[in-house]
Order: sequence, then structure tokens, then C-alpha cells
Amino acid sequence: MAAMDSLTDVRGLQVGHAQRTGHGWLTGTTVVLAPEGGAVAAADVRGGGPGTRETDALDPRNLVQRVEAVVLTGGSAFGLDAASGVMTWLEARQRGFPVGDQPTRVVPVVPAACLFDLGRGGDWLARPDAEMGREAAEDAQGDVVLQGNVGAGTGAVAGGLKGGLGSASVRLPSGATVAALAAVNAAGAVCHPESGALYGELGCADTVPPAAEQHAEAQRRLADAREETERRSTASVRPPLNTTLAVVATDADLNRAQAQKLAGTAHDGLARAVRPVHLLNDGDTVFTLATGAQPVSGPQLNEVLAAGADVLTRAVVRGVLSARSVDGPGGVFLSYGELYARS
Repeated sequence: MAAMDSLTDVRGLQVGHAQRTGHGWLTGTTVVLAPEGGAVAAADVRGGGPGTRETDALDPRNLVQRVEAVVLTGGSAFGLDAASGVMTWLEARQRGFPVGDQPTRVVPVVPAACLFDLGRGGDWLARPDAEMGREAAEDAQGDVVLQGNVGAGTGAVAGGLKGGLGSASVRLPSGATVAALAAVNAAGAVCHPESGALYGELGCADTVPPAAEQHAEAQRRLADAREETERRSTASVRPPLNTTLAVVATDADLNRAQAQKLAGTAHDGLARAVRPVHLLNDGDTVFTLATGAQPVSGPQLNEVLAAGADVLTRAVVRGVLSARSVDGPGGVFLSYGELYARS
């Protein structure tokens, strides 16, 4: 693990959140700001129902070399408007792709992806907008990364449980740091149906599955919550729509093709923690940011690729464990921590 065990262990990155809860709201936006001058970026979209913006610009064959920010947001495709607010915030600071001979003439390229949380607070029209994006960008200060029911994790639900935002990091023997941030909002399950053990912890030496009696009680409560949610919900969408979003970052000096590979291998970590994954009802998307401060070569690059999957698994687990139950007009969403007395 690195110092804070979160995304900001990659020096120069900052994470900000904005969210609304209550009065029909249960949604939010998370912004990851790169260091000034940007970071090499890539994206790998594997879900069947993605909602994205500017991901084509990240193709290694295309013009833009670096980006200043990545946005993860609730609100389904409506929520992508949050990226406009981040663009405006960056433009005011003269950060973006230069398109003229004056420093004010920049076009910030802000890749974004959305998850589905419409109506979970009770109001179908309560969704992130440009103002929420600006708030999240303004909030991106310091090294602490809040987790749980914040930002894009505010309205997240994972396999019927309350999902949330989680982060993790590792420092490799080469000196490179690899970290992940995940908004866990999956159609698939995050825990085993027969034992209640978190998929992302299976195989860990210190994992102790919940007792059979505790699991049975948790399943009963969860079934009751789902029935009550059906009764209250204004978001009774069939089939359920979800999406897990992630940013995997490193200070390794990656080129654009290598960053693209890291985004792809990181999906393996998502597949370890969510089952099934990458469904037609998901829009699972992983972004990569590489700041380039740490040289890597040969086997060290493979270590970075493998670590991307490992830290994303842990980020998903931490997002689930950090989430807190929500009981509102849009439904009852019980957390894993409450059901199994874990935090």
C-alpha cells in the first residue's frame, strides 16, 4: 500500500466531489484533476450500455496527447453535462488543449462517463448538471479522498446493495505507484449468494465469511428492502441499468498505447470483484491517467499492468464497505456494512 492508500498517492492528482441528497436527490459527480499540463490518458469501455463523452479523443491514433481532468458522474446520460462545468472551470485557469496564440485560447478535453442512478432519491429529474461539475472541480484540493456515499457514489447501488466510491493504491518495488478510484454501481453481485463473502476478498488469507445465521438474516432484510424499494421507486427500469466507473492512475512514464493496455488489464480487477460483469445493462468504463514522473521499462511495465487490476479490486471492495444505507422516497438501499456488521 502507498501512503494514503488512495488515488492521490499518485503525486499531482486531486479528487473532488459534489453531491445532492434529500428532497428527491441522491446523486453526485466526482472529478479527478491531473497536474497542470495534463496526464497521458486512455479509456477501455466494456459494458454494453455505456454513457461517455470524449473517449474517442483518447484513442492513441488521435491528436490530443494529454487531458486535464476526468469526470465520473451519476444521472445517466443527462449527468454528462457535469463535464461542461469542469471545462468552464479549467478554461478560466487557462488549462486545456491550446488552439491559438493566446493563453486564454484553450479547449479543455474532459473525458467523462456516467452511471445510472435516476430516480433513486425519489425525483426522476434530480441529476447532476454543469454547476455540480464546477463544484466538484473546486472541491479537488488536498490529499484526502472521501469514500462511500460521495460524488459519483452517492446514488450507486451494487447488486441490490448500496454501492459507493472507493479508492486504493500500491507502491511497487520499481518505485512506481498505481492507484484506483471506483464508483461501484453494478448490475452484478459484489458478494457470494450462499456465503455473503465479498467476491473481491475471496482468496485473501484473512478473509472470514459471515456466519450462516448472519447471512440468512442479511438475505431476509435485503429481500424486504428490495420489495419496499419496488413499492416506492420512481425508477422501476426493466432491466435494471447500472455501470461501474473507474480511474486507474500511475506515476509511471507510460505512452498512450501502454496507458490503453493498463485500462484494459484493470478490467480484470473489476471482474474479480463483481459477478457477472460487463453486462448489456452496464456501461463499465475504466479510464487511465499516467503522470510520467517514474521511468519504467521491461518487466516493470508488466508489474504496473498487474497492479492496475489488483488496486481496482481493492477499490471496489472499499467502495462497498464505505457505503452507508439509504432509506428515502426512492427506495431502501441497505449497505453491506450494515447487513454484515463491517466497516
